[in-house]
Amino acid sequence: MDDIEVLAKIATFEETSDPADWRLGWSWSDVGVYPAHITRLVVQGLVERTYSSNRYKLYKVSEKGWAALRGEAVQREPELIAEVPHDLFADIVGYDDIKELLVKAICLTKPIHVLLAGPPAIAKTLFLSELERAGGARAMWVVGSAASRAGLWDAVADRKPKWLLIDEIERMPLADMGGLLSLMETGRLVRTKVRRQMDIEVTVWVFAACNRLGAIPPELRSRFAVKHLKQYNSDEFVEVVTKVLVRREEVSGEDAAEIAKTLVGKTQDVRDAVRVARLSKLVGVEEAVRLLL
Repeated sequence: MDDIEVLAKIATFEETSDPADWRLGWSWSDVGVYPAHITRLVVQGLVERTYSSNRYKLYKVSEKGWAALRGEAVQREPELIAEVPHDLFADIVGYDDIKELLVKAICLTKPIHVLLAGPPAIAKTLFLSELERAGGARAMWVVGSAASRAGLWDAVADRKPKWLLIDEIERMPLADMGGLLSLMETGRLVRTKVRRQMDIEVTVWVFAACNRLGAIPPELRSRFAVKHLKQYNSDEFVEVVTKVLVRREEVSGEDAAEIAKTLVGKTQDVRDAVRVARLSKLVGVEEAVRLLL
């Protein structure tokens, strides 16, 4: 469904349900719409947030949204918004504010750079992989510890990505951090190599993740909007693992939930769940957990 069709579905809920049931607003589960798609509508001003807490985000159709449904002229949506998948971030539980920021950031005409910080296994890499999926050929993935060996700046100069996704950015060599600082600040990629002088213009959005914020030089850190992620609780971990295994590993809902619950207290890393799911097809869940963890 396109955005107007989704908006019409939400409007039908508002018109046909008892207002007392959504006095403060409705959630994504009430209207049966992916949170990422609601975020798209929020970005366009068609839906507005009415309530926010650590556990709940509530919304309603805005005046602009009702005008759009009546066929009245509304402000044109941002250039890139139509290319945002409706299920972007659907596998990631919570972090609604971060999801909204990232969707808005990729819809801007000038870059906002975002850094996700926090301990391992809290969905930072999932966020980057979802952006890679949305960006397709426009996105370039980099692992900080392997940046120089991969010829980072030559690759950026050749590909000219729209989005540069950097995992483990704190492990980038300082020389590469310096190049990144220039790129983010001026939109120019300047580098002197033997027999080659590089000085090109590249407008790029940088989305990065780190485990240790203090390992990043302050001048580079200041170029980012820094968002801190907290660890999932047990229920959230089960939910996100179940979603990932069903959608990405084609595991049944029942088996995915069994794997997730078995891993509670043993790991917080979704990647461990993926490994267990793959091995369990051969040896079963308990044996896969024993062998891997």
